[in-house]
Amino acid sequence: MAAAGLLPDHHPTADFFLCDIFDAAPKDDMGSMEHPMFSLATRPDRRVLSYEHNGVAIEVAPSVRGLATIHDKDVLIYCISQLMAAMNAGREISRQLHLKAHDLLVATNRETSGDGYKRLRDALERLAGTRITTNYETGGQEVTSGFGLIESWQIVRRSRGGRMISVMVTLSDWLFRAVQAKSVLTLNRDYFRLRKPLERRVYELARKHCGRQADWTVLVETLLKKSGSASPRRVFRKMLRDMIAADLLPDYAMEELPGDLIRFTRRDVVTLPGERPHLSEDTLERARQMMPGADVHALQAEWLAHWQRRGSQKLKAPDRAFLGWLAKRADA
Repeated sequence: MAAAGLLPDHHPTADFFLCDIFDAAPKDDMGSMEHPMFSLATRPDRRVLSYEHNGVAIEVAPSVRGLATIHDKDVLIYCISQLMAAMNAGREISRQLHLKAHDLLVATNRETSGDGYKRLRDALERLAGTRITTNYETGGQEVTSGFGLIESWQIVRRSRGGRMISVMVTLSDWLFRAVQAKSVLTLNRDYFRLRKPLERRVYELARKHCGRQADWTVLVETLLKKSGSASPRRVFRKMLRDMIAADLLPDYAMEELPGDLIRFTRRDVVTLPGERPHLSEDTLERARQMMPGADVHALQAEWLAHWQRRGSQKLKAPDRAFLGWLAKRADA
């Protein structure tokens, strides 16, 4: 009951969720893995980013401190990981989380020096200040909405030296719905050891698009668009070639193919050279006509996974087999 002379509290603060699950598996939301929402720059990035692909439109606007970066995303991955581990254990969750700064730094392979805590505070400020406007669906709801990557944050307790000890973070409704709908994927812990922003972004895309398939093949132009990189295509291609040479991605090997293509292959899938059926460019063009707007290279990877599940039999006419499979898929 409201006190005399006061309006009732229409929006009482919900009980917070305590992040106390040791060694929770790293989880990432599929929305920001699929579409570029984070800057790959290492210096303050104050551009307004616009992206549109297959009906999904995203605009990312910075605060005065710049756009949230792919390294700032570690905070969200930690929060999502804690919430998913709690859900799997049958615990109640809330979009308001109470976390220990030291635990977050350790879990995401960050330094626990004074500079590490300062960078964490900077990340929280950029996450709260960056605004997203999108029609991307989370949790079964497709609405055009604007939100911060986190709604708010506050330092709950400091050390005597002023270093943050515990922090309260409130996630956006958009991200919390993704967690509730379990629209997340598990990351390899070595993700946090990747130093270069593009390496992290490319790993996310490989993890999202490969899934349980043996591989994923994508045009360099498409990969450039999905990555959110601001580099010209020729520079981007050079960076991909450097990544192929370094071979640092967890879980996936990269290779360059003719036709300006990059193929990602799961490291736990072994195939012998020459045994995989290849499709002609004419066949891929026919596939584009049959499935307007679809990523034909993702469809090709899906078909190859289907072929492998059926025993990897030698195909006399792989192009015809693929188009027949695609026609059945379109009619389903």
